[in-house]
Amino acid sequence: MPEQQQWTITATEQPPEWFIQAVKQHTPASSGLYAAQLLWQRGIKDRQQLTAFINYKVYQPASPFEFGQEMHLAIARLQQAYNTKEKIAIWGDFDADGITATSVLWDGLGQFFAQNTQLVYYIPNRLKESHGLNNQGIDNLAKEGCKLIVTCDTGSTNVEEIIYAKQLGIDVIVTDHHTLPAERPSVAAIINPRYFPKEHQLFNLSGVAVAYKLVEALYQSLPNVAKYPLEDLLDLVAVGLIADLVQLSGDCRYLAQMGIQRLQEDFKQPAAARRRPGIGRLLELCQKSGDRPTDISFGLGPRINAVSRIQGDASFCVELLTSRDVKRCNELAEVTELANARRKSLQKDVQAQVAQKLTQLDLSTTSVIVLEDAQWPAGVLGLVAGQIAQETGRPTILLSTEGAGGREQGSRGAEAQESRGAGEQGSNSSPLPLRPSAPLLARGSARSVNSVDLYQLVKEQAHLLHRFGGHPFAAGLSLLVENIPLFTAAINQQLRQSLGSTTLTPTVQADLTVTVADLGKELFLELKLLEPCGMGNPVPKLLIQNCWFENSWHRNQQDWQGKKVQYIKAEFDIRDDSSRSAFPGLWWGHYKDELPIGRCDCIAELDYNTFKKRYEIRLIAVRSSANLALTTQHLPFILDLRNQEHSAIQHSGLIIEDCPTNWDDLRMWLRRCLAISRSTSGLENQQQLAIAWSKPNHQPPNQIWLTLVGIAKYLSRTNQLVTRGQLLEKIGISDQTLLVGIKALKYLGFTVQRQDRSLQITWNPNDSAENLADEAVARFLAAVREEQFQQQYFAEVPLSTIVAIASYDSK
Repeated sequence: MPEQQQWTITATEQPPEWFIQAVKQHTPASSGLYAAQLLWQRGIKDRQQLTAFINYKVYQPASPFEFGQEMHLAIARLQQAYNTKEKIAIWGDFDADGITATSVLWDGLGQFFAQNTQLVYYIPNRLKESHGLNNQGIDNLAKEGCKLIVTCDTGSTNVEEIIYAKQLGIDVIVTDHHTLPAERPSVAAIINPRYFPKEHQLFNLSGVAVAYKLVEALYQSLPNVAKYPLEDLLDLVAVGLIADLVQLSGDCRYLAQMGIQRLQEDFKQPAAARRRPGIGRLLELCQKSGDRPTDISFGLGPRINAVSRIQGDASFCVELLTSRDVKRCNELAEVTELANARRKSLQKDVQAQVAQKLTQLDLSTTSVIVLEDAQWPAGVLGLVAGQIAQETGRPTILLSTEGAGGREQGSRGAEAQESRGAGEQGSNSSPLPLRPSAPLLARGSARSVNSVDLYQLVKEQAHLLHRFGGHPFAAGLSLLVENIPLFTAAINQQLRQSLGSTTLTPTVQADLTVTVADLGKELFLELKLLEPCGMGNPVPKLLIQNCWFENSWHRNQQDWQGKKVQYIKAEFDIRDDSSRSAFPGLWWGHYKDELPIGRCDCIAELDYNTFKKRYEIRLIAVRSSANLALTTQHLPFILDLRNQEHSAIQHSGLIIEDCPTNWDDLRMWLRRCLAISRSTSGLENQQQLAIAWSKPNHQPPNQIWLTLVGIAKYLSRTNQLVTRGQLLEKIGISDQTLLVGIKALKYLGFTVQRQDRSLQITWNPNDSAENLADEAVARFLAAVREEQFQQQYFAEVPLSTIVAIASYDSK
């Protein structure tokens, strides 16, 4: 189970009345107070800042020639290529920022150079190549007659590869936003906003935004050539900016605002009339409308990223984003959707396996979580590492030895690829000399939290690594499998020493305190003033206190084009004393039974569900607000003896030895214990209840079904009787699930009849109901899985949660 989260509330300074009134002018339907508080605490404190922040039409974007001499050099080289009809290659990248950057250059430069003849593009394979240039790819482009490479979202530190290209007669223009080289490389031009001071309005540009600035400069330099307006590229810019999680300030915010506007306008068109039918189809598939930044961060971005994570080669994504062929775009969008479905399934599987391995760790003595497995696919490790880091409050490194070996190109790609797109643009890459022999090479991804500089942490162990690269929040690495134990011990010792007495705990921060009555359209539109949100301007987190949940339910399976995609989502209504009306919400990645019963506090984001056309909250964190003391005036003393040897349990009160499968089972024991206490004169509140079940050791559901069928066949053959109790003990399931199993047996031709208190089972095989039998068996397996999940939950649920529910039920 994740450690108890630490909740913090952002310190709020009441903004002056003039500022509140200025904000209210933009939100006439509400008081504007909440938005004013957020804007004030995030550094927007004068009228000019406020107006430029909210209204992109009054913002003054920087000229592309702010890049100075480097932009002039780049344009001069492109004009030379234009005049002499040279062949140009765009060298892109496989994440969402790199794909959209490639698409911007493909469409933008494509106004000046004939696509597919004068202009081509190349996207490295995520699973086989690294980010950035490589000699093999350069050789191929040289054979095709390319004389100029324009990189996007990559290339700043590819010094050796740039020299190699020059030796082959190929010039390189670098457009990038990652870490600068120690010295200027031998390029025709390098356009990188990292050369600006941090305060500059262009400093935070992502790869796609830098590519756009290059095209913008070319449009200005050759004003009468392009047939399509420059603004047609802005929707691509918005997708890349928001998906890459860059800080949306300065020109980044301006470009994102403009791009979302274009995205929404295009989506409203009929499919055949859209400029970007591929983006429109993707939005339809993920049930979004393109008018919210979250449509990109939760919809388009993950889908574009999923292609390279699952297939390696994401080249077709450029065609998906730029083609006007509706039929072709629909085909590619569905391939992308399937890749994302596969990514979800793989991520869920790996996350479950990681969670199981976590139970074997003592987090009280673990500073850095390092786990490895031979079956984990490398493409999703960064995503899972990020989830575990958030849940545990500790830097997390996940390693895979899948296909382990000494391949130079593949191993380099692993550490580089996961150093990107995790909320920080800066990236460092420190390749180490190849060892003579690397028979088993583990490749992995790392994510950090709590301001721990992950890059420095990994860099200190460079002597144990094959390669590594990254930045303070994310890193990729590879190392010999035999070095993993030593690496784990060393990196843990290093962080413990640097932390001193500081304790790592998962932290969730809330920005505002609201009530259920506050939730709805007015507050949503008020908080929408802050959009697009991102690094430095996060989505507002709302604290709702003393609330409770009703009508909760969950589902854990989605069927898309005949493919089963496993996922979890709980839905509910939330209430508090401020209103008679409930408000809908959902909790991704959680079951309904994880919602506390009784009053609680929660942190959530307010959202609008385009598909259901309703306002709702997205739950971020929840905790019981009831008195968590183990004894109260009206409760028995609850003693936690779970997972102890039965011979060691000595208890004079009531003992629950069977792991419950629902709260009603547990409530029955609590009420029984309470009744005994109240009926015993002079012993009020002294009755003790011990929960003493052990963590269940479950068999796979399929094996349980085969056991049930085998028992049924044996009983039929021997004509013996059996009691339901004997069946339950032999198979290890609940009575309710057994009833589902008996129904499934009947579809296979078994007859189950009662004889006194026993059951008689006979078998007459019948093939006519094969389809119905399959459905019945599937229902039984689902019931077993649900029951096993519930037992797993009650094996680990915190005692405080049990007490809180008991407290609520006793009122």
